[in-house]
This record gives sequence, C-alpha cells and structure tokens, in this order.
Amino acid sequence: MITVSDLSMQFAGSVLFQHADLQFSAGNCYGVIGANGAGKSTLVRILSGELEPTKGYVAIKPGVRMSVLKQDQFQYDAFSVMDTVIMGNQKLYDLMKQKEALYEKPDFSDEDGIRAAELEAEFAELNGWEAESEASRILQGLGIDVSKHYDQMADTDPRDKVKVLLAQALFGNPDIILLDEPTNNLDIESINWLEDFLLDYPGTVIVVSHDRHFLNTVCTNIVDIDYGKIKMYVGNYDFWYESSQLVQSLLRNKNKRNEEKIAELQSFISRFSANKSKSKQATARRKLLDKISLEEIPCSTRRYPFVGFTREREVGKDVLFVTEVSKTVEGVKLLDKVSFIANRNEKIAFVGENELAQTVMFKLLTGEMEPDEGSIKWGVSTSRSYFPKDNTDYFEGHSESLVDWMRPFSEKKDDVYLRGFLGRMLFSGDEVFKPVSVLSGGEKVRMMLSRMMLSGANCILLDQPTNHLDMESIQAVNKGVAAFSGNVFLASHDHELLSTTADRIIEFLPNGKILDRLCGYDEYLEWKRESRQEA
Repeated sequence: MITVSDLSMQFAGSVLFQHADLQFSAGNCYGVIGANGAGKSTLVRILSGELEPTKGYVAIKPGVRMSVLKQDQFQYDAFSVMDTVIMGNQKLYDLMKQKEALYEKPDFSDEDGIRAAELEAEFAELNGWEAESEASRILQGLGIDVSKHYDQMADTDPRDKVKVLLAQALFGNPDIILLDEPTNNLDIESINWLEDFLLDYPGTVIVVSHDRHFLNTVCTNIVDIDYGKIKMYVGNYDFWYESSQLVQSLLRNKNKRNEEKIAELQSFISRFSANKSKSKQATARRKLLDKISLEEIPCSTRRYPFVGFTREREVGKDVLFVTEVSKTVEGVKLLDKVSFIANRNEKIAFVGENELAQTVMFKLLTGEMEPDEGSIKWGVSTSRSYFPKDNTDYFEGHSESLVDWMRPFSEKKDDVYLRGFLGRMLFSGDEVFKPVSVLSGGEKVRMMLSRMMLSGANCILLDQPTNHLDMESIQAVNKGVAAFSGNVFLASHDHELLSTTADRIIEFLPNGKILDRLCGYDEYLEWKRESRQEA
C-alpha cells in the first residue's frame, strides 16, 4: 500500500530521522513508537501528505483512499455529528450534497433528471444508502448515544467530539487509516470496541499510541523511531520491547568481556614488553589488542525516570471505611449512598464511565471535599499522598525553581540531595533552576510524582497519573505502583497499568452507585462481557 524510500526529516538543522526505507502492506497494523520529540507525529503527517520530507519520498498505490484522524476539534462545528462522520469519505459526502441540492431545485428539468440518475448510480456504488447506518454503528460503538447523532458539532461535548473525529477516520472502509493517539480520552469500553474494529479491518492501519495494551492487542508490526533512524519489527509492542532489551544487554555484555580482555592484554604488555624472554609474547598480544574493538552503543532518545514509592511505616489493621456517602455537584448526584471498606495493602482501581464521580471520591478521601451524607474514616496508622487529575493549583502563579518547589516536601533540604532526586526524574543540570510555571504537562506530572515519592505515605491515591506522559514514563509509573507494598487507590485509562497492579475493582455507575469486585482488572472485564451476553 505504502512505500517509503530514503526518507529523511530535519527541523532547524536538527535531524529527526534519516535514510528510512519502509513498506506498509494491507492486513497489517503498524504501531509507531519512540520518545517524545522523536518524530512519531511527523512521520504520520509525512505519510498523509500534510508535510513534505527533507529528503526521500512516499509512494501510495493509485486509487487508494486514505483516512486520517483529525486533531482540530473545532473544524466541523458548522456541521452535524452525522455529516462530520460521513465526511470521512469526502467523495460520498459531496455526492450526497449534490443530490440534495438537485432535488431541492424548484425548476427540476429533464437534464436534472438525467444528472440525478447518474448521481444515484455513483451514490449506490459507494454504498451510500448504508452510510448513515454505518456511521451510527461506529458512533454507538464509541459510546455516543443515537440521540446525539444529529446534534451540531458546536454543541457537542469536547470528549464526544474526539470520538466523532475518530468515527470519521474509521468510516467508509478506507484502504489506509492513520491514527495519532486514537485512545486519548476514550473510556475502556470504547477502546475495547476500537480494538475489535481494527482487528477485523482488512486494510492498512498506522497508529501512534502510548497505550501499551492497545499496541499489544492490535499491532502486527512495530515501527520504532530512535537513534535518528526508523526501523520496522515484526510483532507487537511487548515482543519489540523484550527483543530490544535483549539486544542492548547482549551488546553491553560483549563490550564488558572485551573491556576485561583489553585490560588483561594491556597489563601483560606493560609488564613484559621490556623483558627479552617475553617480548615476542608481548608483541603477539599487542597485535591481538589491535583487533579487539568495543562496539559503540548508540545514544537512545528514550529516557526512563525512576518512580518508586516507599512507606515510612506499615499500615495497621484498619485502613478506610466509606459509609453511605452521597455527593451532589452542580445539581448532579454523582455518589448515592456509596459504601466500601478498604483492606490492608489492597490495590483498588476506580473504573467506569462516571469519571467525575471517581475524581469527586478522591477529593472526598483526601478531605478536599466534604460528603453531603455519610462518613469517611481513615485508620489512625494511615498516611496519604494524592496525585490529582488536575494539578493546576500546584503550579499556576508559582515562580519558584524546581528545587525550591520540592524543598517543602522533603526532610532533606539541601540542594545536592534535591538535585540528585530530580535527576532521577530526568531533570538534569541547570534545568532544576527553571521556574515551575514553564513546565510542560509531562514535566508537571513528574514533579507531582516526585512530591509523592518524598512523602513516605503508606496509602497513595492516583487520579489519572499517566496523562501527558510518554511511554517510558508510563512504564516507570507502572513499575513503581506494582512494587509499592502499601495501599493504592488508582484511576487510569491505561489497561496495562490496571491489569498489572489492581487486585480489586470498584466501578462507578452513572446512577451514583458502585459495583465492587474482588478480582483483577482482566477478570473484571471478562465478567462484564459475560454479564452483557447473558443480558
């Protein structure tokens, strides 16, 4: 479908990648991965024709239709949801509008009748009579109710707009689909539906995503952008990751053995080169030394922060009692007589479509809000640290440096300790003296995690901690949460994080109630699927 030859791209003299040769074929799904700034979105824009490469070319078979996930949520505000989706096949949409305009003519002539017949034939050939039902099916699969399908995009909730644009990219059986972060802001049910859609899709899919479970589920190949190069590997994300780690390990071990051999030969040469009886042996070893070389390990653009939570003391028998808690926000009852007891060292995942209720529960648990009814009681031995979904208040209006921002949260106040700690979170050199107000979204998340790591709390509360993070940082968070020996309360869209950490699931329902299941996340999803089938 797509052939990439000798592709190179640079911005302001900085090379993103060069000399890339790739082949994308039908029936495969290609996951594009790489560190932030490596050029993932740039590659997709080049493939779509939106951006010209510095060198090389992209060839696409004639007659092939490509669909691209749009990023501008306001682009279609003048249109209805249904029309926006059907615009995924622009030729079909244009035919629809031509037909409508022709039939609305007050002076419909014989020539108009002939033209209308031609348009009807083209329309039928493009499966136009099924267009609205197909669009509706995709919208429903992504969680948009039928009642909203003819709403104006301008009046549509921003979270639903993202889904409508995704539906547009999937509509009409395109030959090639390009998706840049399609799972952003999607709930678990919508992500599962998208996975099933792509698994059955016969064309070519090229997707950029930080969602490891999504990449593992749908990808047949991984396109890795690193070291200024683009390489394609067969297999899903986990297969690529394990293979890349193995290659790096083998290369490091080989270099270590060579370094030891070089040191041994150099030692012999320095000891015996002046000894006549040993001079021939020293000369032979010098020749051998010249043949041994260390392979250069290229500098990866990937950087992994260290995320680790350490509790100062163990939690006691009593952890948390939530009893008959109700809460109404702006006239909407989000929690209705919710009760649960958290047991010692449990890792509880908050899930479900009612994400606002999850965030409100976090705020109730941390004391930022008070319940309208009911009570929340923490055990006397517990200590808490909280990662809020919205960290604006922690940074907006703050002019202090990273080091000074961190100081109040640390028992050790000296710069050397704080700079070392920030270094493990990828803030190095003079970076630690820049004001926190200029930090990016991902950098703010790393600062908030640093604050939590310094707390020594035995109960950590995390509301969407992977938002704004790259894949390397998400993996670090995953490892940190999995290794933590205290209590965890976690809300996340990251399937892998939930499935590898949670041992109890609390689902927040639209009616303000909860479902409480003592099981892992994958087991919970299977139970949900079986429940739907039985219903």
